[in-house]
Amino acid sequence: MEKTLDSATVQTRIGARGIANVVINRPDKHNAFDDSMIRALRQTFNTLAEDASVRVIVLSSRGRHFSAGGDLAWMQRMADFDRDDNLRDAEDLAGMLHDLRQVPQPTIAQVQGAAFGGAVGLVSCCDIAIAASTARFALSEVRIGLIPATIGPYVIAAIGERAARRFFLTGEAFDAHCALRHGLVSDVVAPEDLDSTVAQLCNTLLDNSPQAVRAAKDLITEICGVPAHDELIRETCQRIASLRVSDEGQEGLKAFLEKRAPAWRISEENDT
Repeated sequence: MEKTLDSATVQTRIGARGIANVVINRPDKHNAFDDSMIRALRQTFNTLAEDASVRVIVLSSRGRHFSAGGDLAWMQRMADFDRDDNLRDAEDLAGMLHDLRQVPQPTIAQVQGAAFGGAVGLVSCCDIAIAASTARFALSEVRIGLIPATIGPYVIAAIGERAARRFFLTGEAFDAHCALRHGLVSDVVAPEDLDSTVAQLCNTLLDNSPQAVRAAKDLITEICGVPAHDELIRETCQRIASLRVSDEGQEGLKAFLEKRAPAWRISEENDT
C-alpha cells in the first residue's frame, strides 16, 4: 500500500518497498523555485527523514526541466525586500538544502533538461545524481549580479574548488558529460533510459541492509576530510563492532553464510 504527501508544488509517493518519489510539480514554470516550493520541499524532507518505512528518496521533476532556478515573480518580490527580508529568505533556502543533505536515507536526483542556479544545489545535496544526456547545468547567478552563496558549500563539495572557480565566475552553461567529469552527477544515460536506470539503482540500494546504508551515509558525513587520528580510528572500530552484534548485522552474516536472501529484501512486485 502506498502513501502520499502532496502540496501544490511538491508531490510525494511512498511505495510499499519504501521508495519515496518526491516530484517537483511546477512544469508550467519549468519547476522554478519560489518561497512556497522551498517550504514544501523542506517539510517533505523532514517528514521523510522521520519515516522509518522510507528506505530511498528519489527527487525528480515533472515536465521537460528539472528546475530552471529562481522563479521570476519570486525574484521580482525579492528585489523589493530589505536586507533582513533577504536574509530570512536565504535562510529558508539554506535550511531546505541542509535538511535534504542530512536525511538519513540515500537520496537520488533524477535530472532532465535544465538544472540552473538553486537546482544545482539540489543535485549537489543528493547522494547520487543520474542525468539524461540532454541535461544542462549552470551556476549563472553572477550574470544578474548575485552569487551562488547558499548552495555554495554543497556545490563545491561536489565539484571541487577548481571547477567552482570556473563555473561560479563565468556563469556559463555546461552539459551532462561535463557535469559527470567534475563529479556533479554520478552517471549520464540516454533520456529514454533515465527512469529505468534510477529504478535499477533503487533496487540495488534496497538489496542492502537499511541500517547499514544509513550507518554508511552517516560514516561519510562524520569522517570526510578528517585525518585518521587515534580518536577517529577508535570511533570507526566502535561503529563496526556495534553493527556486527546488531539484529541486522547478525541477519546479514547468517544469510551470507547460509546462502539465502536476508530478511530485509522485499520483492519488486510488492511495490504497489
